[in-house]
Amino acid sequence: MLRGLEIRDILIIDRLDLDFRPGLNVLTGETGAGKSILLDSLGFVLGWRGRADLVRQGAAQGEVTALFELGPEHPARAILAEAGIPDEDELILRRVNTTEGRKTAWVNDRRVSGEVLRQLSSVLVELHGQHDDRGLLDARGHRALLDEYGQHGDLLDDLAEAWTEWRATRKARERAADSLEKARAEEEFLRHAAEELLKLDPQPGEEPELDTRRRLMQSAERVLGDVRSAQEAMGGDGAEGALAQAARWLEGAGGALEGLAEEPLAALDRAMAELAEAQAGVEACLHALTFDPLELEAVEERLFALRALARKHAVVPDDLPGLAADFQARIEAIDGGAGSLAALEKAEAGAGERYLAAAGHLSAARRQAAARLDKAVMAELAPLKMERAVFATEIAAAPPGPDGQDSVAFRVATNPGAPSGPLEKIASGGELSRFLLALKVCLTTDSHGLTLIFDEIDRGVGGATADAVGRRLAALAGGSAQVLVVTHSPQVAALGSHHWRVEKRVENDMTLSTVTSLVPEARVDEIARMISGDTITEEARQAARALLR
Repeated sequence: MLRGLEIRDILIIDRLDLDFRPGLNVLTGETGAGKSILLDSLGFVLGWRGRADLVRQGAAQGEVTALFELGPEHPARAILAEAGIPDEDELILRRVNTTEGRKTAWVNDRRVSGEVLRQLSSVLVELHGQHDDRGLLDARGHRALLDEYGQHGDLLDDLAEAWTEWRATRKARERAADSLEKARAEEEFLRHAAEELLKLDPQPGEEPELDTRRRLMQSAERVLGDVRSAQEAMGGDGAEGALAQAARWLEGAGGALEGLAEEPLAALDRAMAELAEAQAGVEACLHALTFDPLELEAVEERLFALRALARKHAVVPDDLPGLAADFQARIEAIDGGAGSLAALEKAEAGAGERYLAAAGHLSAARRQAAARLDKAVMAELAPLKMERAVFATEIAAAPPGPDGQDSVAFRVATNPGAPSGPLEKIASGGELSRFLLALKVCLTTDSHGLTLIFDEIDRGVGGATADAVGRRLAALAGGSAQVLVVTHSPQVAALGSHHWRVEKRVENDMTLSTVTSLVPEARVDEIARMISGDTITEEARQAARALLR
């Protein structure tokens, strides 16, 4: 709940420190005293969109700080964790606005965006008034309010799970049907191309091997003579014979040389071994260069066929085996596609049935909750002097979605037999305020740590009706809840647990707004002023004391 609000240099407020408490907190004061400025300041620090010219005249910047107390399970803690902000029992929001319009915000001393402030504000504060378009008057939120009232959390979880499954199976079926349709559109091409590839049977790495073999055969005639000449030069009539003769000569003279020929003979042996290795390599070359002329023709035909097919499919020749496998897989998908599609259609139908069953359970629960809510709101309207009004929760069919297939809208008729319609279009100002209050009393079974703010929700009512409004506000603030109400009604003000007076003063030709926490006797005077006007009579004080009692 809201524990403190510090305002510096905002509009006609120079410096203001407020300490709020649990229960019903009332703010009173003359029209124009600055009550709305407090709400503007609170909205500013919470990131709400509002007026831009907030900085007090003569000041360089305006600043608002709000201190909230968080319970152990407060939903703000999850938002803080997601934003990477330290999670503490005290939540401090601070926002600064310069005269140039630049806005900077901090949460627990961590700089944040306005979006983070707005996420936090949705679980910290709820504003209600005659021009409230963020809460009960927004029909887009009525379904969620009804579900919260009916405690439909488990049903919503089951429905969301069924919706996710149905959507996933539907997308899988759509993808399969689309793929099958595209495949069938090119089935004739696929089968012809697959047959052509199967017939050619390209192998990985085949094209560079064929190209190397082809170039070798093409150059064979030119180099064959040279290789044979090299073979002859190394043969018996060439190097081999010369080395053998040299070895015989040295061996014959070896006895006379007394060992001097041993080293040359060893070298000749090594040379003979190297020569033999060279001869073997030359023979291998001759073998490679010896081919059937028809083989060159066959190699060229195979190589040209591979390259032509690769150009046809816009791939490199080495990709042809993979392409053949892909074509075959697509053909098999076509052949088995009908069966796969039928299985997916069956899965989708089953998921759809489960979704519709879950949506039906939720719709039935919503109708039951709507009946209870209508009865509860009607019971609240009677003490508010609207016993002839009719409140109804309208449930209509809507397109299926993760939240079901119902649209929900709160509708009212101010008199029996009169046409019903949306709250803001049917009810007058005072009636609208009472409708909102009755509805909020019924919906607020657990405020989840929310601070509820009612801005002049008692406008247009007085006497016993105003007293009933005040008692409903007090009931709403019962226990540890917190309600802030801006009011002109003495009956409402008298029922507050804590009372602040907002007033204006002029200092050095400058108008400033102040807020004072009222002690019991000061409360008497303030409520007496609300009863009698500027001149406070003793009779008004007596009436004020009676209201306070």
